[in-house]
Amino acid sequence: MSSSLQCIDCAQQYPIERALYACETCGGLLDVRHDFDDLPAPIDSRVFDERLGALDAPCNSGVWRFKELVYPGIDDSAIVSRMEGNTNLYELPRVAAFAGVDTLFLKHEGENPTGSFKDRGMTTGVTQARILGMERVACASTGNTSASMASYAARAGMQGIIFLQNQQIALGKLAQGIAFGATCLQINADFDRNMELVRLVSEKLGIYLLNSINPFRLEGQKSIMFEALQQLRWRAPDWIIVPGGNLGNSSAFGKGLLEMLQAGLIDRLPRLAIIQAEGANPLYRHFRGGFRQFEAVKAETIASAIKIGNPVNLQKAIRSLEWTNGVVEEVSDQQIMDAKAVIDGVGIGCEPASACSVAGAKKLVERGVIGRGDTVLGVLTGHVLKDPEATIGYHADQLANLKPQFRNEMLQVEDSFEQIAAILGERGSPASF
Repeated sequence: MSSSLQCIDCAQQYPIERALYACETCGGLLDVRHDFDDLPAPIDSRVFDERLGALDAPCNSGVWRFKELVYPGIDDSAIVSRMEGNTNLYELPRVAAFAGVDTLFLKHEGENPTGSFKDRGMTTGVTQARILGMERVACASTGNTSASMASYAARAGMQGIIFLQNQQIALGKLAQGIAFGATCLQINADFDRNMELVRLVSEKLGIYLLNSINPFRLEGQKSIMFEALQQLRWRAPDWIIVPGGNLGNSSAFGKGLLEMLQAGLIDRLPRLAIIQAEGANPLYRHFRGGFRQFEAVKAETIASAIKIGNPVNLQKAIRSLEWTNGVVEEVSDQQIMDAKAVIDGVGIGCEPASACSVAGAKKLVERGVIGRGDTVLGVLTGHVLKDPEATIGYHADQLANLKPQFRNEMLQVEDSFEQIAAILGERGSPASF
């Protein structure tokens, strides 16, 4: 099988056996490029469908089930996996009504082993580290990446090294990195500066970098689209909506969708909508400016997973938007947390950044960009327990500058049957949105 690294700007190619993250000729981002025509047999959806429910590795993974599209020709013994993927696709009428559409599906990537979509990219990233003979791997993180990398590094017997900012790290994420044995460096810098530092340290010390600038990360993350479209019986929705931070998912989704179209797995491309928080919205500003001049921002949002002001995958995300005739929208922290409360309230839950998908869908419907009759597929990127502080703070009405519209207040009662019965009598059926 012919695979290579290829610059998205100048098309310069490099062997995949090199630890390389940017083009040495022009500095552009790199893709993993596969020659699917070189496969022993044509790509066929029936092969992927037959692997559903497999008990044995690697096809018991929702990433490696699609290995012909992810890493053709790989030796199965090289794969580092935790049976990632296989996440549920929920059809949620109550959330659809809140968003203003008739049909809404949510793909819940918080159901991955470490609680976020990052596991899909980390299985491919750490697998490539093993193939390259690496003993140490590193990342800068707002939380989810570090949790996932620490887990997969431990599985592979590698040392994981995490660069964290020294404030506003959700404890549910920080705890995982520590628990899985990674070396955690808490640095007096924000994510964007930590990204600069980890790239420098990795280059100088020969450590394998596992942020999403690593093209093998995105090869795993594009399987979110493979699996979601398989769950939709290979029928493309009208819209795919995803939160945008470092823009790895946005970039991976465009690539995966285009590959599915070229392979004949789907007959049309859905439109992609990337949703950013108002306080961390550099792509949205760039989109509104016609992509003429990019300016980074100082990120500030309650949605810590997308609190990124200078996304490394900017050009790949723009490419995805161009391929899919996509759009970019921004939502406020108020809109994010209200949408999260609605998602939580139907019993599946998510971390704040995930709720951008639903908050963004609602805003795009109100603007007339998405029609009520359109079929919408949103991605929930992280588990509800990733950031319990935000959830409790919302319902306790303790978040600065936010007023909970869907509050579930903690009730204080005495040790009294009569008082408990009276309170329960006052509270009717579950809230509807």
